[in-house]
Order: sequence, then C-alpha cells, then structure tokens
Amino acid sequence: MSEGQENEVKETSPAAKAENITIFVGGGKIVTTHASFKPKVHPEFGVGDTVRVHYKIKEGDKERVQSYEGTITSIRGEGASRTFKVRRISHDIGVERIFPFESPLIAKLEVVRKGRVRRAKLFYLRHKSGKEGRIKEQFQEQPGAATKAQAKARPKAEKAPKAEKAEKGKKKAKSA
Repeated sequence: MSEGQENEVKETSPAAKAENITIFVGGGKIVTTHASFKPKVHPEFGVGDTVRVHYKIKEGDKERVQSYEGTITSIRGEGASRTFKVRRISHDIGVERIFPFESPLIAKLEVVRKGRVRRAKLFYLRHKSGKEGRIKEQFQEQPGAATKAQAKARPKAEKAPKAEKAEKGKKKAKSA
C-alpha cells in the first residue's frame, strides 16, 4: 500500500459481507471486526470497585442466575476480548474469577461501591487479609457541598477596626 492511502476498507467475500470487515490501517495493522457486534451496556466501573455479577449457569436442562460479588482486581484487553477479574473471599479462601465484558451469560452487573485505588492491577490483595485487604471508598460529592479548595477561596468576614471596637465597648460600659 502507498503512504497516501491511510485507511482502506476491503471485504473478503460476498458471503462474509455481513460477518467480517477487514480494515487496513496506515502502519500495516489489520483490524477485523464483526458487523453484527454490538457492545453490551454495563454501568461504569473500574479497578478497586466492588461489583455484583449476575451470571447465568446451565445445569442440565435448567438455567439459573447466580450472583458473584467481589472486588475488581484487573481489567485487560480491548474490544470484544476485554475481560475483568473479580476477587472475593469464600470460607477464608481467596477466589478469583475472570469474566468477559461481552459475555452473553452475564445477566446483570451492579456496582455495589466505588473504590479509591492508585494502581491499575491489585494483585497485592492476594497477600493481604482482613483489614489489610480493604480498599478505601470513593465518595461522590454531594451537590451544593463545598470542597476544601472552595472553602479556602471564600473571602473571610472583614474585621472591624480597633477604634470601632473600643467605641462599642465604651457604649456597653455606659449602659450598664
């Protein structure tokens, strides 16, 4: 391909028209996507958040939904192959489970609480137990509540000059 052609779309065959689209990007990188692929809509969550994943389980002919609640320790990948790892403690044993973002078996995903962390991967939690393994909660700012920076920026009440204070003191003494 010449340098002038940055993006070119090619279709592999008429039968595969609806399934695959191949895009040749400037650096020779090939990106293949499915035309029928529509990403699932989950609530926003990140590493350190506590989530409850409602997962469909098939047992013979029956299908049921089981919830799995834990802390997200890592998110990896991109696009359709993106996954997140959820860790929880079950009977004093740490259990980690990997869920694909786009799995059709995820019935529902709830964010129980937002965590405040400073790392992208929380593998250090594997070696912590009890209070050590807790993550601080990230609180949402209430509308109308002033932050520390806003409180410092407010002008303070002006103080009365000393002469005015002295006169006020004399008036109180005379009236008594």
